[in-house]
Amino acid sequence: MAKRQIFYSFHYENDAWRAAQIRNIGAIEGNKPVSENDWEEVKRKGDAAVKKWIDDNMKYRSCVIVLVGEETANRKWVQYEIKKAWREGKGLVGIHIHNLLNEKGYKSNMGSTPFYNAGLYGEIKCYDPPCSDSKKVYAYIKEHLEDWIEEAIEIRNLY
Repeated sequence: MAKRQIFYSFHYENDAWRAAQIRNIGAIEGNKPVSENDWEEVKRKGDAAVKKWIDDNMKYRSCVIVLVGEETANRKWVQYEIKKAWREGKGLVGIHIHNLLNEKGYKSNMGSTPFYNAGLYGEIKCYDPPCSDSKKVYAYIKEHLEDWIEEAIEIRNLY
């Protein structure tokens, strides 16, 4: 199976550390992680610059993975990325990451599924790894990630 080009959507401030763990799995080809300084620089330039950054980085991606943390569902740019991915016919899948430890060694509360806010009610799957140990959550995601991506692309092709 060919490696897919993936775009990761997540709440940067809360979940960058958790997202980095997933992006470093290596099972798939992902977008280059943006450093905190780069993201802050883009944000300082305003909404048009953020949209351009998202648009440029989402080009040529076959799937968008939304890493769902405690506050992801209501984030403006996550909602933009979800709607854009769906509109452009990209695979779309969610993965709850609240049981992965952050850089301080803490978990977070489970967040709401962000697809409802985007008007997608049953079309998109959002997985919650069935373990609470951070290492087991990581291993579970690593084991299933490629299948989830392929399934998301297949599902999107039905609409």
